[in-house]
Amino acid sequence: MNNMKLPGQQIGAFSITAISDGYLSATLDTLSNIDPMDASKLQRAAGVSDPSAIHINCYLIRGKGRTVLIDAGAGGFKQWGGKLTANLALAGVQPSDIDTILLTHAHPDHVGGLLDASGEVAFPNAELIVHQHEVSFWEDDGNLSRASERARGNFLFARKVFDKYREKMRTFIDDEVLPGVSAVPLLGHTAGHSGYRLESDGHSLLIWGDIVHFPHIQIARPDVSIAFDHDPQLCADTRSRLLDVVSADKLLIAGMHLGELGFARIKRAGNAYRISYES
Repeated sequence: MNNMKLPGQQIGAFSITAISDGYLSATLDTLSNIDPMDASKLQRAAGVSDPSAIHINCYLIRGKGRTVLIDAGAGGFKQWGGKLTANLALAGVQPSDIDTILLTHAHPDHVGGLLDASGEVAFPNAELIVHQHEVSFWEDDGNLSRASERARGNFLFARKVFDKYREKMRTFIDDEVLPGVSAVPLLGHTAGHSGYRLESDGHSLLIWGDIVHFPHIQIARPDVSIAFDHDPQLCADTRSRLLDVVSADKLLIAGMHLGELGFARIKRAGNAYRISYES
């Protein structure tokens, strides 16, 4: 990626750049409603060389006097990702330039990059904006006590992030979070999982968070959920409904686990959907 121009789109007054944080790995048997062999075939048919690799995108928004980051990648948590800062530099942006961070949700591959190697705030001048239900969920001791050993680490990490940014954290329930940027509730993945819709000068873009983790599998088969989903059936319903809307409206989309090109449209043929990347 370092040898090429970073993928970007202009949405009216906003310039949006996809910033890769690298990859994490999750076996295809974390998927439900599909045989891992069938899932692997879908990946290979789409030209994916490592079927278990999940790409991690963050999005840089510049315009209207702001420098905004949506999500911060994994930051090396569990050896996942960690390339955000280097790729931001390719876009001419230092961590101190970021004035606002919007979170889709608080899983570690989205908040890991908010802390530096010493566990301190990585974006010293940024206000952190996150859905109120997301903060409430991860900070609830009852939820922590019921969590599996794997999930327990996610709770502790999310709490650490919220604690470090507490004095510069703003929560929302719905609607416009910044001028021209509205939060979109996308239910099922986590308690406050949110997308963000940008609107400017008649142009729009939906950044849909974790609607898919394996795009070529879950867009072809919206009924397929992943073990990270809090409510797999609700996720599948949300995904199906959203694919219907964005394909009908020909809406430009972006997502945290799309490929490195970062931006796409969803095409519908009969009852099936496919992803078409835009460079």
